[in-house]
Amino acid sequence: MTTPAYDVPSRSTPTLDNWTPVTTDELEKLIGCAPCKTCQLDPVPTWLVKNMKTLLSPFVTLLFNKSLAGGCFPSDFKKAVVRPLLKKAGSDTSQMKNYRPVSNLSFLSKLLERVVQKRLQEFLDSNNLMPLTQSAYRQYHSTETAVTKVYNDLLLAADEGDVSALCLLDLTAAFDTVDHDLLMLRLERQFGLRGVVLQWFSSYLSDRTFQVVFGGSTSSVVIIVCSVPQGSVLGPRLFILYTADLADVAAAHDVNIHSYADDTQLYLQCQRRDMTTTIQRLEICISDVSHWMAANRLKLNADKTELLWAGSKYGSASLVGSGPPLRLGDETITASDHVRLLGVTISSDLSTDKHVSHTSSACFYWLRQIRRIRRSLDTESAKTLVHAFVSSRVDGCNAMLAGSSKASTDRLQRVLNAAARVVSGTHKFDRGLTHLLHSELHWLDVPQRIQFKLGVTVHRCLRGNAPQYLVDCCKSTTDAVSRQRLRSASRRQLIVPRHRRTNFGRRAFTVAGPTAWNSLPDYLRDPSLSEDTFRRLLKTYLFALY
Repeated sequence: MTTPAYDVPSRSTPTLDNWTPVTTDELEKLIGCAPCKTCQLDPVPTWLVKNMKTLLSPFVTLLFNKSLAGGCFPSDFKKAVVRPLLKKAGSDTSQMKNYRPVSNLSFLSKLLERVVQKRLQEFLDSNNLMPLTQSAYRQYHSTETAVTKVYNDLLLAADEGDVSALCLLDLTAAFDTVDHDLLMLRLERQFGLRGVVLQWFSSYLSDRTFQVVFGGSTSSVVIIVCSVPQGSVLGPRLFILYTADLADVAAAHDVNIHSYADDTQLYLQCQRRDMTTTIQRLEICISDVSHWMAANRLKLNADKTELLWAGSKYGSASLVGSGPPLRLGDETITASDHVRLLGVTISSDLSTDKHVSHTSSACFYWLRQIRRIRRSLDTESAKTLVHAFVSSRVDGCNAMLAGSSKASTDRLQRVLNAAARVVSGTHKFDRGLTHLLHSELHWLDVPQRIQFKLGVTVHRCLRGNAPQYLVDCCKSTTDAVSRQRLRSASRRQLIVPRHRRTNFGRRAFTVAGPTAWNSLPDYLRDPSLSEDTFRRLLKTYLFALY
């Protein structure tokens, strides 16, 4: 099967021809920060390497510098052990498509990849070469920032009285079909990698092998002719660069796009009377996306592609939940009542009820598991488990709960109350729960946790420690010429955009973030404060409001 005739477009970009050498101090820090995971390919346990890092670092530094200077990735580092993992618990174990082929690589292999990743990312960031709408594997970006952006846009559209068509695309074995020749052309023509740097990546991708270990059996050695390895450090980053052109395909159709690795969301806003023409635009865009993917050895999975019509539940309510379907070739995708976007449930009426319901159910499940072993745990261990499995879920993406109904926040508050009882060992009808939450555990209530998340996110935006798409939502009053003479301009306040509907506009981060920031006292509205200091002062301030 030959590579299709796809012409990778060239761009005028700065070039990266050589790697900067590795220092012993840098390598010691990387070894110290590395997780204590050991692969069966490692000759010694990782914990031993970490303990002996001072002695081993000079020799490893010499090896890595030889690799970088010669543009050669060591052949022993190209071996992988693949252990198939179920994508979702409870999936049919007899179906191969339900497994994720995660590559286990040697410790030194991943350490060298981290060295290269650091230098590559610095080059890409300093020259603004990363896709703006890609939120995976990037500093200051996360699934939470991606969801905040998409949900913000949907709410703003509903505030204008429009509906939105949100399409969640899914790829089949995305990482496993990356064409090496096309990837190398893209690295050279679009991202400016040249000379020894490009030679090093060519060596990194070529002649890789793996063996599958499953059920106690090991397969024969398989030679890899395509793909970037899942479980590696560089693999996911290379996939992001490989698919960077998707943003250009969407832009050509004036369709909004946001991606997190291989999870891609396309969405459009329109008036209700234009829903049919809008879905046709989306179909044409997805058709071009599908053709682009086919030319680049990727495949769109129509079976797992989802569609959501989102907007106000009032007026033509029936259109939002069951709007025009999406047709992709022979497949017809009907609109769902809700979709799961990067772990967050988004409903067609943009309410948070289903998200809160799913979060509460998951939290209470884990609380039941922790309660069963509580007698065997000390208080600190119980706190750690509760934070890992419960409070982290309550806080996850909770900025989207701004302006939610009291019924929604009360449901999450009941989760925190139950978690506090598990930690303290008290019973349901014991008194003093408020004192336990605030004085002993130092836990904020759910409404204050939402305000805390909004305040911290805005503070990061003002310090430049957030994605640009969120930074653009936080504009200072000093930036507006018409407001420069106002008192708010000297008090470090932000512009709160006008909105029409309370149920939508005020809940969007563009409005809720600046509103939460402006409500803080003057001493807190200081972007020069370090994030740790700001978080401490903000939590103290929110506790004082009780």
